[in-house]
Amino acid sequence: MTQAARKSASPLFEGADWTFDTLRRVHDAIEMVARKDLALDFYTNQIEIISSEQMLDAYSSIGMPLMYRHWSFGKHFMQSERSYRKGAMGLAYEIVINSDPCISYCMEENSMAMQTLVMAHAAFGHNHFFKTNHLFRQWTDAAGILDYLEYARGYIADCEEAHGPSAVEDILDAGHALMPNGVFRYRRKQPPSLRQEQERQRERRAHEEQAVSYLWSILPDTAHTSKTDAQIRERKRELHLPEENLLYFLEHYSPVLQPWQREVLRIIRNIAQYFYPQKQTKLMNEGCACFVHFHIINTLHEQGLLSDGAMLEILHNHTNVLFQPDFDDPRFSGINPYALGFAMMQDIQRICNDPREEDRAWFPDIAGSRDWKNVLAEAWANYRDESFIQQFLSPAVMRRFRMFALSDNADDPFYLVSGIHDERGFHVIRDTLAQNHDVASLEPHIEVVDVDLLGDRCLKLQHVKRNGVTLDDEQRDATLAHLERLWGYDVALEAVES
Repeated sequence: MTQAARKSASPLFEGADWTFDTLRRVHDAIEMVARKDLALDFYTNQIEIISSEQMLDAYSSIGMPLMYRHWSFGKHFMQSERSYRKGAMGLAYEIVINSDPCISYCMEENSMAMQTLVMAHAAFGHNHFFKTNHLFRQWTDAAGILDYLEYARGYIADCEEAHGPSAVEDILDAGHALMPNGVFRYRRKQPPSLRQEQERQRERRAHEEQAVSYLWSILPDTAHTSKTDAQIRERKRELHLPEENLLYFLEHYSPVLQPWQREVLRIIRNIAQYFYPQKQTKLMNEGCACFVHFHIINTLHEQGLLSDGAMLEILHNHTNVLFQPDFDDPRFSGINPYALGFAMMQDIQRICNDPREEDRAWFPDIAGSRDWKNVLAEAWANYRDESFIQQFLSPAVMRRFRMFALSDNADDPFYLVSGIHDERGFHVIRDTLAQNHDVASLEPHIEVVDVDLLGDRCLKLQHVKRNGVTLDDEQRDATLAHLERLWGYDVALEAVES
């Protein structure tokens, strides 16, 4: 747009107040830039304006618009509400749901400038990432999640009425404790549509209520010991051991659970699986949303559609979100995923447009290509946090964030600085940071390895230790108690080195 055209353009809004007509006008302007300039692909948007109390309620129910009842949600609500009223914490400007249509909740207390920022950030940045990233395409059903949550809430409410709130709460407590180990981490067959869950549940219940768990149908027969041993070996093969998804194993093979309890576990693990891609893409998802909103807001300002006052307010909040304290700052609590993700994506743009000699050595395929839009689009679609860092973290970003790597060996009396700003150190820093964003390294690897069907029916688990890291004793024992509650018999856990 020429300077004269910019001067003749009128801002989309003036002042802090907003109306629904203004929101619609700004949304359409943002969409124009998102489609034509950045070539984003996104679900249809559904923008909803909610109060601060409704935002707190969304916090407490893990950000979902529909959720079953559980005491932990109320506990989180009370804690957050108390901190918010005392001024000890702020609220997110928005919450966005990975659904089709994509629902973005915006606070009614936001100014019009902030509504502009959060629409560009959530309704287009996050929305595009949800729709195009391979993990979300592989593991989530955006078109069916809202219907499934409605079904889940209704089903659990019916269970409370039929079996009592206390009995349902016991199953939910145990299932929530096992949620981190209730997902499939590797590709299996395509997950079925969540919209079909209700009909499948009816079919399963009709079958299960007439069936007897096979674990109780193979009691020892001393007259046919060899045949029984062969049957047991075959049965173990049918169990597909080892099994990493503990909730899946319990849902299908626990000898004590009733059909309704198995369905509750299925609901919990389906929700856990829905959130699993988000755990692997926090840095990329927020970096994508920040990059998108920053590009769109600057484009609108250049076109004269945002006033200087609105732009200053947006940049102030943008800067606050990207604040990264130094490692020796009392406020430091780790690397801000918003800041690092945004910095890496801006750096990709720089490398494509204006590379240095160092960049040409590290990124020969993209340096100077001037094709940053396609490079980012491919990265957003095909990477997760760990692989994105391995592929695109540059020495320039490492220097900017003043990164270094520490080796913390329990047998050594001191920390060892293992990565500094030299050729070897940059590779060490990149590898260390990537490992710190690898969910497989951050969460314990526990799997079912055996079941003593003919003896005491003890369920045998194995924890694969990485780098000598053991489980916390108190949390381990509390979680095993929940597992024993669902299995009905003893559970043994063995730790082995990777």
